[in-house]
Amino acid sequence: MCKKNHFYLKNDEPNQSCLLLLRDLILVQDSNIYETTKYSMPCFCYKKKIFCYLWVDKKTKDPYILFVEGDLLNHPELEKGKRKRMKIFRVNPNQDIQIKTLESLLNDALNIYRDGVIPIK
Repeated sequence: MCKKNHFYLKNDEPNQSCLLLLRDLILVQDSNIYETTKYSMPCFCYKKKIFCYLWVDKKTKDPYILFVEGDLLNHPELEKGKRKRMKIFRVNPNQDIQIKTLESLLNDALNIYRDGVIPIK
C-alpha cells in the first residue's frame, strides 16, 4: 500500500470517504497543487509551498483541513484555537459537505500564494 493512501485507508467510514472527497476537492482547485506527506499527514502544496493539511481531530474523531496561513483568512467557520498562524475548517463526516464554502476557502488560501502575499521561490 502506498504511504500516501495509508492515511486515508486506515480511517473507518464515514471518515475515509469524507477525507478522500476533501483530498479530491483540494487537488482539483489548481493544476499547481500536489500532495505529499509531512508529519504523517497528507500535505498539499502549491508550487512547493505547503498551504494545507488533512487530519482527524483526536477528541471528536472528525476530519478537518488545516490552513497553514489561516491567520490571513477571515471566515466564521475557521477555528484558530491556540495556533499562532494556522486555522482549521472542521468537517462533519455525517453531514453533507459545504462544497461551495470549502471551494471558496481553498481559493482564498491559494490566492495568498497566487497574489504574492506569501512569496513563492
